Amino acid sequence: MNAPLTLADLPSVEDYARTRDTFRTQVIAAKKSRQVRIGENVTLLFENRDTVLYQVLEMLRIEKTADPAAIQDELDAYNPLIPAGSDWRATMLVEFPDAEERRVQLKYLRSVEHAVYARIGERRLAVLADEDMERSDEEKTSAVHFLRFTLDAQDKAELRAGAALAFGIEHPRYRYETEVLDAGARDSLLRDLD
Repeated sequence: MNAPLTLADLPSVEDYARTRDTFRTQVIAAKKSRQVRIGENVTLLFENRDTVLYQVLEMLRIEKTADPAAIQDELDAYNPLIPAGSDWRATMLVEFPDAEERRVQLKYLRSVEHAVYARIGERRLAVLADEDMERSDEEKTSAVHFLRFTLDAQDKAELRAGAALAFGIEHPRYRYETEVLDAGARDSLLRDLD
């Protein structure tokens, strides 16, 4: 199910407190099969309704809010991360453990989010990056970006027929491609498509 979350989809604070540990364990396990590392320093975390629900519930728990307007604000902020049936939506993390190295590399990797692609068979799909707001400026890029890969009927049919699936980056300072070989990861991504 790829429908946006509504107030009616959210459990009560008490119900979430009772089920949080179990739900958290399930979502963390699911997230592991929805990650694709591209090279040493970039990870794509593919979102779905459960990962977004978990994020919203955790934000509400931390903020200790029961105000319907504030809850709706959280839903409005996170619902765009839920795939719509003909796309994948991912959070892109640019990761360098050392803070100083990260600061320098983010300067070199300016606009890297626009150099990401998905490959289905031999066909590359371009990415739509940071649709809500630009996260690169004249000096550097952000360590976090939000991506959307749009698939057409042919793309979906080829994937279901077993076409290779890969994600890559073709940036002057960062060129890597990772084929999705894990059957669990591939199946999880295919379930996002209608």
